[in-house]
Amino acid sequence: MQKNTALALLGGLTPEQFMKRHWQKKPLLIRQALPDMKPLIERSQLLEMVESEEVESRLIVRKGAKWTLKKGPMGRKSLPSLKTPDWTVLIQGVDLHNDAVHSLLQQFRFVPDARLDDLMISFASEGGGVGPHFDSYDVFLLQAHGQRKWRIGRQKKYELQAGVPLKILKDFKPEAEFVLNPGDMLYLPPGYAHDGVAVGECMTYSVGFRVPRSAELASELLMGLSEEVTEDQGTASDLLYQDPHQTAAIQDASVPKALQEFAAQSVAKALKDPQILNCLLGESLTEPKPNVWFDAPDFDDLPSFEWPAQVRLDRRTKMLFDAKHIFINGESFRAAGKDAKLLRKLANEKTLSKALAAQLSDNAAELMQAWWEEGWWHSAASSAQSA
Repeated sequence: MQKNTALALLGGLTPEQFMKRHWQKKPLLIRQALPDMKPLIERSQLLEMVESEEVESRLIVRKGAKWTLKKGPMGRKSLPSLKTPDWTVLIQGVDLHNDAVHSLLQQFRFVPDARLDDLMISFASEGGGVGPHFDSYDVFLLQAHGQRKWRIGRQKKYELQAGVPLKILKDFKPEAEFVLNPGDMLYLPPGYAHDGVAVGECMTYSVGFRVPRSAELASELLMGLSEEVTEDQGTASDLLYQDPHQTAAIQDASVPKALQEFAAQSVAKALKDPQILNCLLGESLTEPKPNVWFDAPDFDDLPSFEWPAQVRLDRRTKMLFDAKHIFINGESFRAAGKDAKLLRKLANEKTLSKALAAQLSDNAAELMQAWWEEGWWHSAASSAQSA
């Protein structure tokens, strides 16, 4: 994406200007970020998604001061009637299930793919919302249908209400309020409290971002590192502890200092190679969520593999790269030269022409065929037909 091109999506700012002025710093209200905005998915189709086990959904109902939360899957008929006020359905990751929504999410790729998470759709009846709260991640709130009134503010206290199934702030102090119409968008940095209430029936699209926590990320990487180290067991690099200078023990249960140093050196050795950690990070960032499944091609209709006119990544596929590796759906592969250049192009643009795919080495082409068999990419023509 061109970082110095002014975008209506960002209120006339360039992506570079937005990232410097607002990203993780201060809110931005953008009127008509997407002019003539209309819902990309029909209400009936959206509400039917609560029945799917492949979709993360939540029903939130407010009755006076009482809140209830129900997690999907659930029957469509279990939802309140459209005329009933004060309820909301949240459908997570709609971009994984709808090509039009997926295409909309691509407009936010001025933020690195490694941080871009998903697009959630909130459908609400009159008065519906989730209460005043804050998110630990940046969020773009795009009004797709109807109106929603937003109150926002920086908070000094983040104490939550007790006995509520939602994370609702106990003492929310708004500093500004706006009514968003279709096409309007509000950006909020992490920790900025907000409360959105539907004015009549409405739909709001929320673009969210991945925010790894240091302890969680360290735990995940260390687990992966332990698997790498396990593979070295019994090899020449797997040194045995030796203590030829150990003196006779005076305090029998005391841990020898030399053994403690050996343990520290063993861990330091495992962490010494940055490429291992880079690989583990890339695999972690592209690991599909538990409810993501891929559709393999019908091999009866395709008896032999041939490059299509246009390769297109499946909308559920996550593909990243670094200086030495390609990462795709939780796996990593070393790549160099023309193969690296072409696979990076595929990761950046999500498509690759037949002419360029034919330039891949035999090993890379074999890898691409394996990805095709897994359903990680399709021909652009078949993707359009299934949309």
